[in-house]
Amino acid sequence: MNSSKKVTESLIKTVLLICTLLTVFVTFSIIYILLSESATFFLSVSPVEFFTGMKWTPTIKPYAYGVLPLVSGTLMITIGSALIAIPAGLLSAIYLSEYASERVRNILKPMLEILAGVPTVVYGFFAFAYITPFLKNLVPDLQAYNALSASIVVGIMIIPIVASISEDAIRAVPRSLREAGYALGARKPRVILTIVIPSALSGIIASFILGISRAIGETMAVTIAAGRTPRLANILNPADWTKSIETMTAAMVELGLSDVSGHSLAYKSLFAIGFTLFLMTLALNTVSYFVKMKYREVYR
Repeated sequence: MNSSKKVTESLIKTVLLICTLLTVFVTFSIIYILLSESATFFLSVSPVEFFTGMKWTPTIKPYAYGVLPLVSGTLMITIGSALIAIPAGLLSAIYLSEYASERVRNILKPMLEILAGVPTVVYGFFAFAYITPFLKNLVPDLQAYNALSASIVVGIMIIPIVASISEDAIRAVPRSLREAGYALGARKPRVILTIVIPSALSGIIASFILGISRAIGETMAVTIAAGRTPRLANILNPADWTKSIETMTAAMVELGLSDVSGHSLAYKSLFAIGFTLFLMTLALNTVSYFVKMKYREVYR
């Protein structure tokens, strides 16, 4: 190898190292800011009051900083969207990998993934302008801003994540395993259910958790479709799905755009919400990692 090639490779290696270190630096900087600002907030508001309080009015007297109404709204959107996206995404992945011809797959999969590229504000407007009026014909008591429409539109948003990753995991299963099933006399649906899906389980579960993480962090679509009414919602009560709620991300947007002072307690509560959201997504990603390691299949 001549000296010019060595210099070029050394330069590429250095640039890649700088990019990696920059990513790590930005990540730890964000975590540090969340921790430091949240600690300042918790010096004035008890963590017990914050994590167990049932009222959220940081800008209206009497001030209350209970995050449970925001957590319940976030969980409601997450569960509702998961109930739509997980079965739809998994069935789409099975069709694309096991039933569709290569030509059909090459057409349908990019079209499916285009859904992921649509701006989330468009989804929010779609829910407000079309989904809610349609649902109102079925549910007369449905409010203009409601959790049901927001859950449906977020579910549609995360279908491409679930379908794409699950499809990749299913296609990675060696054909020899399928042929072994056929050799034993099993038909295609049985081979898919008893051999292919269990073999691709780690990737499929990872797609579920990544989709759920996206639903937890969704902001614009939820803000437009679900409104901004912080109230403690009962996920098991159908009536609560027809009313307006507020998620953690929507509350952060509201505080960030309000006219509260940068040194006020209300402004600092924004970071406490962000820290709580970070812990929730970190827990999900950790679970995803351990599930992936536990059910990972290595094919030779």
